[in-house]
This record gives sequence, structure tokens and C-alpha cells, in this order.
Amino acid sequence: MNGNKLFIDTNIILYLLGGDITLAEMLNQKQIYISIVTELELLSFRDITKKEENVIREFVNQCKIININNPIKEETIQIRRKYHTKLPDSIIIASALYLDLPLISADSDFKKVKELALIHYEIESAK
Repeated sequence: MNGNKLFIDTNIILYLLGGDITLAEMLNQKQIYISIVTELELLSFRDITKKEENVIREFVNQCKIININNPIKEETIQIRRKYHTKLPDSIIIASALYLDLPLISADSDFKKVKELALIHYEIESAK
């Protein structure tokens, strides 16, 4: 595992773009990897505005986007069979495993994937 590279889930990007300072500090100076699934999820929100789309595209362009290849496809199948995760989540998990990178996510369902180096992010409650 490389300490300067991180794989991030869709929810992390949403929190980051929403102004989460803790995440901004955590991701500062890191090389960020995302799945093609994350890009698709972010840009396919039904009520996305043009301004939001531009912000998302600008962020995504700074990330390394990982497409689905045969090893990721096979890992996705195994993860989905073993842990019964949703297909998009399985692809994201498999991509992080393929790259041997820690995955940051707020999704508690990812905790059950024992092979995954998960950094589970919890939002601090409003004070």
C-alpha cells in the first residue's frame, strides 16, 4: 500500500464538495483514485444543476479514474457473491482491492469486506 494514494467512494466526494474540512485536510496532497462507477453516480443525479455538474467534472478531472478491466470484473463477482454487496459498491471495492489501495467510505456495509483496507469515515454530528 502506498501512503500517498487513496481510493475514495462516491459519498466521500459528496461530503468533500459539500465543504467537509476534515476530509479536505485528509485528502490534501494525496493522489486520489475513483472508480468509473463513482463518476457515473456523481454525474447522473436527476436534479443536478449545470454549476454542480461543472464542479463535479472539475474534481473528477483531478482524480485517476479506474475503468473496469478483467481482473476487476472477476474480483467484483467474488466480492458480490461472498458479501452480497450492491453491484456498484462491489465494483468500487474490487477496484480498490485491485490497486491495493485503502478505500475511504462512509458506507458501513463496506466493513464486512475483510480483504479491504477500509478507512471508515464518520460524519461528525452537527453541534
